[in-house]
Amino acid sequence: MMARETDQGRTSPDKVGTICRALRRAIIEQALEPGAKLPEDALGESFGVSRTIARHALGQLAAEGLVELRRNRIAVVATPSWQEARDTFDIRIELERLVVRQLAGRLSKAQIAALRAHVDAEDAARGGPDAVSIRLATEFHILLATMTESPILIRYVSEIAYRCCLILSLFSRPHSSECAINEHRLLIDTLAEGDADKVMSLMHSHLDSVADRALVAQAKPRGRDIMDILAPYAETPPASPAGKAGPGRSLRRDAAE
Repeated sequence: MMARETDQGRTSPDKVGTICRALRRAIIEQALEPGAKLPEDALGESFGVSRTIARHALGQLAAEGLVELRRNRIAVVATPSWQEARDTFDIRIELERLVVRQLAGRLSKAQIAALRAHVDAEDAARGGPDAVSIRLATEFHILLATMTESPILIRYVSEIAYRCCLILSLFSRPHSSECAINEHRLLIDTLAEGDADKVMSLMHSHLDSVADRALVAQAKPRGRDIMDILAPYAETPPASPAGKAGPGRSLRRDAAE
């Protein structure tokens, strides 16, 4: 019994991470909508883990703002308010201005090539599901943060970018993948030129226009069973953003990528 508990303790962090990555992706791709219940027993069965491990994963996602923990151990996908949505984008803009300021003129040829390859993957996904395009657009920004090699920036940009995806599943709008791709290419070109002031301004305009393109519409409930929703996420590991395609008052002051 003791050996079994020790083994479980040793492997739990990996299992918790696997569940967190899968749930993040399901939220980003809008398979799980704001307000969707996340029962510990269903998660445990979907991922082949105990309810305790599922509970730890939900706690981590709650710390990131993607999940809300309610009374009686009920967990649901978070439902940000309208004002929280605007504030989230304002904070994201300032964080990502810091990212591009650090990277301007300092990226290697290999890093520039990786960014261009990622945007090529975004381009290849055009015409497909909006949720996939949104995920790829989000991963572009996380890839930029990763290139700073700053643990603080990587952590906070990743968390707030995922939060923005959650916002988009609540305050939905048609995704303009062509606009995002063109703006991403311009950001890369300006980073390579090394003009820090210009690229900071471009990032601000890009994220502000992402918010401005949003339309307010409540997501329509799909009524699907959570185990059916999570099946593909439990079986398929998520793609690394660094390696492949895979984010009125308007969320310009009133609407929300």
